[in-house]
Amino acid sequence: MSVSAEQVVLLDDAGVRIGTAAKSTVHDEATPLHLAFSCHVLGPDGRVLVSRRALGKRAWPGVWTNAFCGHPGPEEDTAAAIHRRAEFELGLTVQGVTPALPDFRYRAVDASGIVENEICPVFLAHTSAEPDPHPEEVMEIAWVEPADLAGAIARTPWAFSPWLVLQAAQLPLLAAPGAGRRGPTAEEQ
Repeated sequence: MSVSAEQVVLLDDAGVRIGTAAKSTVHDEATPLHLAFSCHVLGPDGRVLVSRRALGKRAWPGVWTNAFCGHPGPEEDTAAAIHRRAEFELGLTVQGVTPALPDFRYRAVDASGIVENEICPVFLAHTSAEPDPHPEEVMEIAWVEPADLAGAIARTPWAFSPWLVLQAAQLPLLAAPGAGRRGPTAEEQ
């Protein structure tokens, strides 16, 4: 399915499906509430994959975020959508997809005025493969220790997507000692 034909599921404030719309028409200054998902990917060594959004992305271009996000289609199971987007964005096959924050919801506005307004369950998945990112989606990737990611988010939240910053505050995976600190300790200076 082409990006221009991709449909998202529109939701009312209670999270009930109320219709669909073309993905290309819903991410603007008045984005309606819609269904999405976010996925964090872990490698066999326990490191977590982060990706830097391509500069051509409409919202939050160039910021670091979790491995990938997406929108289940109107008749698509969320697990199927996760596998589809992992393959499309990162060239990855993922296994062991499990919910981590099933009720996650957020609204954020980027510097250009584009709004994200999503009920966005968060999942964890695993892979033993190396990513092969789609350049129109992802400009850079890194495998990082969860504690290092938590610390970076705490020190420089503006360098990360707002959904990752909000998720990190709730995910045990990223609840590392010292993650709430601001700046280096005296020993680190």
